[in-house]
Amino acid sequence: MVSRQRFLVTLVLWCVSVGSWSAQAQEGALRFTGPWNVTQLKQNPPATWGENSGLLQQVHYEGEPLNGKPTRVFAYVGRPKEGAGPFPAMLLVHGGGGKAFAEWATLWAERGYVALAMDLAGNGLDGKRLADGGPGQGDDTKFGDFTNTEVDRMWTYHAVAAVLRGHSVLASLPEVDASRIGVTGISWGGYLTCIVAGIDDRLKVAVPVYGCGFLDENSVWIPRFDKMSAEQRQRWVRFFEPSKYLAGVSCPILFVNGTNDFAYPLDSYQKSYRLVKGRRDLCIKVAMPHGHPQGWAPAEIGLYVDSVLRKGDVLAKVGPPQIENGRIRVTVTSIVPVTKAQWHTTVDGGPWQKRTWQSVDAQFADGVASAELPTQRPLVGFLTITDQRGAVVSSEHVDLK
Repeated sequence: MVSRQRFLVTLVLWCVSVGSWSAQAQEGALRFTGPWNVTQLKQNPPATWGENSGLLQQVHYEGEPLNGKPTRVFAYVGRPKEGAGPFPAMLLVHGGGGKAFAEWATLWAERGYVALAMDLAGNGLDGKRLADGGPGQGDDTKFGDFTNTEVDRMWTYHAVAAVLRGHSVLASLPEVDASRIGVTGISWGGYLTCIVAGIDDRLKVAVPVYGCGFLDENSVWIPRFDKMSAEQRQRWVRFFEPSKYLAGVSCPILFVNGTNDFAYPLDSYQKSYRLVKGRRDLCIKVAMPHGHPQGWAPAEIGLYVDSVLRKGDVLAKVGPPQIENGRIRVTVTSIVPVTKAQWHTTVDGGPWQKRTWQSVDAQFADGVASAELPTQRPLVGFLTITDQRGAVVSSEHVDLK
């Protein structure tokens, strides 16, 4: 068994060096790991711990080399005020224009988790540039041209590695239960969460907010892809497109987004979450605003993570939409009493960001939510269920031409 694993790791590294793909054996199943040496990234990296302030402690840990030089990643680690542990833990992955958010780590520490919020833009305390930081987070460093042998200078390569190394830092702490670690990320952090959840089999739960895959098919970055050569575009998609990794997700995953998100539209979103083969849940909200505080605010995120890592009550489970006799219906299973069902529709075409949505109450009885279908076409719609805690879960959207 050991010799087989060593052979597979060697094969992955060889295939990457020639710009090809292979797979690495993990927990008896094959999953694509792209250009990352996951076995190495699971090792606890060298780290330098800084001062404590309230529930937080600063830490710098080793990142991936850049242009042959070592790099460091800055992070805050939040710890619960009471108790000795071992505690569950969360990785907190920021998006564009973000940083290691002290308030985000504090939020999770107050929930009873050890939390690591890392910086993924090569910056340190208060967003100031580190002399030995990794690549910046501008679009040029995300979408710049590269060859198969230059994958390791790209932002996504460094960011994913930093999240996996952050996981290794958390898992090494005596106050952390290494078997109960999850990840959540916002916007570009959600994009990274989709990749990380597909390649890091240690994770027990994942919550990408906004971010998804199929960026080259429909996203706010289409103008970037349009400027690429066919070869460059194909190479970026091969290595850094979340759709290449989502099939490898083996932990429960909750996708959180808004109907009109400027960056990640619902068609790409649906293609992304449908790639997950195991348990996946949806929380789609009409006109949910896009931002870091808005992205970590939804109560559903904490409740979902609690249900997996702390045996809390699970969110309602919504079955696939079924249409018959002019009505749409979904089955609902919920431990917590359901207080409301709603039917959300738009008859607009064109960009998802500009569509107007209408919401009406739906019927809910005997574990089934249903609503009458309008006759107007085209029509896009989905059902949501709200439980006694105010937690919302969604069905998939249907697109009736």
